[in-house]
Amino acid sequence: MADPIPYRPLAEGSQPPYDLPAYGSTHARHPKAAPLRIPQTLTEVSAPRFAPTWYAPHEDLSTVDGKAALGERIIVAGRVLDENGRPVPDAMVEIWQANAAGRYHHPRDQHDAPLDPNFLGRGRVFTDAEGNYRFTTVKPGAYPWRNHWNAWRPIHIHFGLHGAGFAQRLVTQMYFPGDPLLDLDPIYQGSGDAEARSRLVAAFDLQVTQPEWALGYRFDIVLRGRAATPFENA
Repeated sequence: MADPIPYRPLAEGSQPPYDLPAYGSTHARHPKAAPLRIPQTLTEVSAPRFAPTWYAPHEDLSTVDGKAALGERIIVAGRVLDENGRPVPDAMVEIWQANAAGRYHHPRDQHDAPLDPNFLGRGRVFTDAEGNYRFTTVKPGAYPWRNHWNAWRPIHIHFGLHGAGFAQRLVTQMYFPGDPLLDLDPIYQGSGDAEARSRLVAAFDLQVTQPEWALGYRFDIVLRGRAATPFENA
């Protein structure tokens, strides 16, 4: 029997192009040759499944050894959905971000901003049976990135979503409402579709907020179809 809800392809221009002139380094990094079709072998078909049994969740980025990181504590929650709004259970969601001062805990980040010994900026969660995920972190800071003489990235959190196998990975970024840098950022503006771009911006959510402890934001992720979240590697 035919699927009663047919696949709805992406709207043209909703996903960012591989080569984006305003984002200078994309020219050197994107594929230049046509993709190769590689037959799926048993290795790909029966790829290892990502599960909490083998990949321990790390849902609280806001502390290290019980010591609180500096900055505004926040909670981020949402659902991972398919194109028809159905939940995607057991998806592994990786998170990485800069600290409250706008610096990553990485040796290549030499931005003149302080490191926080109580913030490593990386975590991992899994969706439940209804596609829900949730983690606690601190609100990241903006940082300069040398795309031009005075370029700054909006505050954002990186997301990497894994399916059943290692080759099934999608990467995107979550932004915050009201950030004045969004209009100036070629990565956020990479999607030519304003409605698609809006799906990259989290919404403040009082239901996620915990009284006297942390503001909450909701960020739902749609994996494909006409309402898909823009991805960096789609």
